[in-house]
Amino acid sequence: MTTLEKAKLWLHESFDEETRSAVQLLIDGNSPDLEDSFYRPLEFGTGGMRGIMGVGTNRLNKYTLGQATQGLANYMLKQFPGEEIKVAIAYDVRNNSKEFGKLVADVLTANGIKVLLFKDHRPTPELSFTVRDKHCHGGIVLTASHNPPEYNGYKVYWNDGAQIVPPHDEAIIAEVLAVQFSEIKSQGNDDLIEWIGEEQDDVYIDACIENSTYQNVGKENLNIVFTSIHGTTYTTVPKALEKAGFKKIDLVKEQMIPSGNFPTVDSPNPEEPAALEMAMDLAKITNADIVIGTDPDGDRLGIAVKNLDGEIELLNGNQTNAILTYYILNEWRKQGRITGNEFIGSTIVTSDIFFDIARKFGVQCKVGLTGFKWIGKMIRDVEGKEKFICGGEESFGFMTGDFVRDKDSCGSIVLACEIAAWCKANGRTMYDYLIEIYQETGMYYEGLVNLVRKGRDGAEEIQNMMKDFRENPPKQLAGSPVAEVKDFKEQTNFIVSKNERLVMNEIPTSNVLIYYTEDGTKVCVRPSGTEPKIKFYISVKENLASAADFRDQQKSLEDKINRVKNDLQLT
Repeated sequence: MTTLEKAKLWLHESFDEETRSAVQLLIDGNSPDLEDSFYRPLEFGTGGMRGIMGVGTNRLNKYTLGQATQGLANYMLKQFPGEEIKVAIAYDVRNNSKEFGKLVADVLTANGIKVLLFKDHRPTPELSFTVRDKHCHGGIVLTASHNPPEYNGYKVYWNDGAQIVPPHDEAIIAEVLAVQFSEIKSQGNDDLIEWIGEEQDDVYIDACIENSTYQNVGKENLNIVFTSIHGTTYTTVPKALEKAGFKKIDLVKEQMIPSGNFPTVDSPNPEEPAALEMAMDLAKITNADIVIGTDPDGDRLGIAVKNLDGEIELLNGNQTNAILTYYILNEWRKQGRITGNEFIGSTIVTSDIFFDIARKFGVQCKVGLTGFKWIGKMIRDVEGKEKFICGGEESFGFMTGDFVRDKDSCGSIVLACEIAAWCKANGRTMYDYLIEIYQETGMYYEGLVNLVRKGRDGAEEIQNMMKDFRENPPKQLAGSPVAEVKDFKEQTNFIVSKNERLVMNEIPTSNVLIYYTEDGTKVCVRPSGTEPKIKFYISVKENLASAADFRDQQKSLEDKINRVKNDLQLT
């Protein structure tokens, strides 16, 4: 069926007049958006279903959301026969999120499923917590994370509070694809809706503090600047910090106003220094020790601290997570809680420093595919047998304990501020602490390259790039021969020196390549599961003999990353 034929199906009277008119305008105007709106259905990626809002099968709208929810309802009714099924629903600040939340609730209640619906914006990790706290069978959050304003999304959680993984994800997708738009039940039953308000915030915040605090040192003297970047954490983080004992908290007031247009930033992504510019400006006035920002749905956190020159510098996700992980494990060791049956969680694109940290403290580091749902799966697979301590991934996500089964900025922020306060009380900064960690583990340095390729042609270009990197791997990177090529699509590890291809089947198949060189350089190549990008994660490492060598070593590693980029033709 051609794209035009697919579009004309949406002119049927089963679609509302507003939708039909919008589709007709695309057709009459021969709009370039017509192709991208209808050439494929939205798919579940590493973060669920995410897309641009608008009409069409490849857009997020009342029909694609209804289809997804009807498919989910059909699946849950089969999985839990005879039970009163409960699903928690939350939504972030994005345009239409609140309306989408009620629409999704109506489809579920029309199918006889009880819904616990938040009255207003709430962070994604609070939804994950609520699924477990309220003994729900599943959860849904309407969010597009840090994507631009025109996006929205839909993430599904199972009864353990983690995002869906195989076999549930594939089975749900099959159910969704089997649903015709005419089969969506949308006449909701409000009697099946239980509204959730601020009382749940207090339960969640208490759990964050309980799982993220170890000592009470210097909290009253720490100068904090926080921004929610117009997102949901205005409801939780300031309250959590105050309840945890921090006294000096300055908020970027302009950015504490929730808005799906994110009017003060180009991108509401705390991975980007520009998103924290207003917070850093405020930090200069308040002489802040730590600057913190979160993304719209409140699962990612960006942390900036004073560097060796006394200037506020944004840490990357690996650096932040290394500090948090090292501190937690050190506290567990001091408390005698490490028995050899514990583990931390990471992902294949995250820095290998976490293997070094895990070895130092005698715990295991388990690694999964990109996305916190795989860390959630690690926890579920060994629940009652092994103890999960903490986990993180390079894309500014971290979780402490397993009370939340997704990355959680609130608990992580409480922990980060405790570490900053402890460091300050001992005459140093978090940056100094990071350098001390590097002296123990070796100094890791990372670079990330995102190549954006939009639309159908862009998707094909990304596929061709992956094919070329798979069939023609580099022979050397920054002067060091490539020693291993791990292909997670083919599930093989090619050992170059032995010309031997080993089978890897511990991790599910995924379109990801990793190159390791003889000197420890690591390059991971993967298409994004939620954005029209192909990503290159570059990690290099050298020993760090003393803190005095840090600046020289940093310059050397920066140069090495640039040479890797040149070898991969990414500059």
